[in-house]
Amino acid sequence: MKRNRSVLILCLLLCMGALGSGPVPSQETRALRAAERVTHPLRTTGSYGDLADLRPLGRMVDGAKVVGLGEATHSSHEFFALKYRVLRYLVEHKGFRTFALETSWSSGLRLDSYVRTGEGDPRRIMREEFQDTYAWWNTEEYLALVKWMRAYNVRHAGDPVRFMGDDFAWAGPEQYDRVLGYAARHRPDLLPRLTALYQGLRPTTPAGTYMKAYLKRPLAERRAMAVRAQAALSLLARQPVPPGATEDAHAWAVQNARALAQTARGYAFDFDNPQQLRASMAYRDQLMADNVAWWQARTGQKILLSAHDSHIAYLSSDRRYPRMQGAFLRERLGKRYVSVATTFGDGSFNATGPDGTARVYTVGAPPQNSTERFLDRVRPGDYYMDLRTTPAAARAWLDTPRPTRNIGTSYPERLHDIAPAASYDLLFHLRHVTPAHLLAPPS
Repeated sequence: MKRNRSVLILCLLLCMGALGSGPVPSQETRALRAAERVTHPLRTTGSYGDLADLRPLGRMVDGAKVVGLGEATHSSHEFFALKYRVLRYLVEHKGFRTFALETSWSSGLRLDSYVRTGEGDPRRIMREEFQDTYAWWNTEEYLALVKWMRAYNVRHAGDPVRFMGDDFAWAGPEQYDRVLGYAARHRPDLLPRLTALYQGLRPTTPAGTYMKAYLKRPLAERRAMAVRAQAALSLLARQPVPPGATEDAHAWAVQNARALAQTARGYAFDFDNPQQLRASMAYRDQLMADNVAWWQARTGQKILLSAHDSHIAYLSSDRRYPRMQGAFLRERLGKRYVSVATTFGDGSFNATGPDGTARVYTVGAPPQNSTERFLDRVRPGDYYMDLRTTPAAARAWLDTPRPTRNIGTSYPERLHDIAPAASYDLLFHLRHVTPAHLLAPPS
């Protein structure tokens, strides 16, 4: 009887222990719980209202000179609106003064002139500059951002914000005028030679028409144009600062000539050759990083860089892209560059279909074992997190490449194997996205 009672008590204790401990959580469950502990809720992606929910973001980017903020699609309203909101916060609370966009250098200078001086109509500038590959930026969201920048400068004339473009695909006529105008004022002896070198390069047609026509030129002709543009850059760059010009004015003139050479060189690859195509992609990401780093060093301003998730990343998820802008910037700036990805659960975006027509596409819930599926389950609502400080259980999960949406200007697009914690520093996850509001259909 005593023995049976002891057995009964032992069984009860074992049962209570089993009930208390419950089933052992799976690796994914442990990762989800760990990730949730370091998330911060995002009140809204809208630019309006209080920005207090972004204070943790401010601490995450302390010390950064450049913050790259990505987008998982090239045309969703919430991604563009979030960039506007983050820009507001970084300008008003963290001393950032430049917004850099994945668009041409010369387009950026036209918009920079508007936000600084009020010169021109931003809607018209965007219509004229954002064509062909850049047409996805011609949206109500970016128009609102540019107008906010101008309004900020009206209120803070002594401490203005600025706009820059870091890309190469279009160099407008104003860009040639800047270089030749500088030579006419300060080195008239160089003007005939520079004019001859730029002969046939200065656009006489709209941006979209010019870009399409440039690609149709024979490869030998494109390469000859690149040689001439580089010769013009070399001629100007090796000159000392002339009398009557400031060192700053000379540096800007050389950089403007460099941007013209970048455009010509960017079109001088044989895009039908897979190795040349890869080289062209590496060249593009490097020059975009170089332009951002040059602007930051020249102006001393902290920059919010807007680009696709792919470009702001440290690692490439596409064999056609050997190295990304984010990797080049980390090499140049070290930890003063911070990379911020954006992902989404479901929703819609604008993209070009297989027939070449722009339309709205919609995707449902993310597939099993995808990055977005995991992020959807971390917590309800929109949120952001610092991937650098995630607990070990979450870090192990987020350090593993998994299928991830990576949608550019065309669709369908395959899922890319991406390890978020290895590719980015921070991450915003949005539950649902809608199409950006295009001011004109891309063509």
